[in-house]
Order: sequence, then C-alpha cells, then structure tokens
Amino acid sequence: MKKKEFKEKLFELLNEGIEELPTDEVIQKTKLLLFEYEKKQKHSIENKGKPWTDEELRVVLSFAPTKENILKLAKGYKRSYGSIEQIFRWAVLPDKDIFEKGRENDSLIKQVKRIYKEMGWKA
Repeated sequence: MKKKEFKEKLFELLNEGIEELPTDEVIQKTKLLLFEYEKKQKHSIENKGKPWTDEELRVVLSFAPTKENILKLAKGYKRSYGSIEQIFRWAVLPDKDIFEKGRENDSLIKQVKRIYKEMGWKA
C-alpha cells in the first residue's frame, strides 16, 4: 500500500469513529492503540542484563515516567520496557519497602537510589 492510500484509509476510519464516541476520544483511543502496537514491535534488547552507568540512569531519571518515555528509553538503550519501568519504581520506592523485600544489598537499586537523590527528585 502506498503512503497516500494508507493515509486516506486511516482518515476514513477515524472519520467513521467508534460507537458514538466524540472525536477527541476517538483520537485518544487511536493514540493508545498505536502505542500498544509500537510496544509489541520487536526492538533490540542487546544490553539486557548489562550494568547501567550513572550517566545512563541520570538520563532515564531526567524523563517523566510516562509510557511513551519508557518505550523511547527502552529502544534507545536497547533494554526491555520493564527494565526502564523498574528503574522508575525503584527510584521512588521507600527504603523500608526495599528492606522488607530483602533487596537492601542489591547494587542496581542502591545505584538508582543514589542517582535519584543526587538529582534532587521529590516524591
């Protein structure tokens, strides 16, 4: 299919709408579906299991933890979506919860928490 044909079919489908939803909700639903489609596409995760540098973690933690940013960072760093998501979770996880989970000696969690504090995050 040519780009022009694809565009015309997509616009036709969007104009048709979804079960009486207003246009803005059709657009929002379409964006969510496009994100879901993009997330399911294979991308390189060749850095899976490799250590993170402090600078990489600073970059990750400089982004807002949105779905779109997590996917962008996962692709950029060739890591899994879940690994980026987990960095954001660990950054804000209270220390008492880390101790309760028995993860107080985990080097990556310590590194994430240290960078998080250095960056002056407030949560």
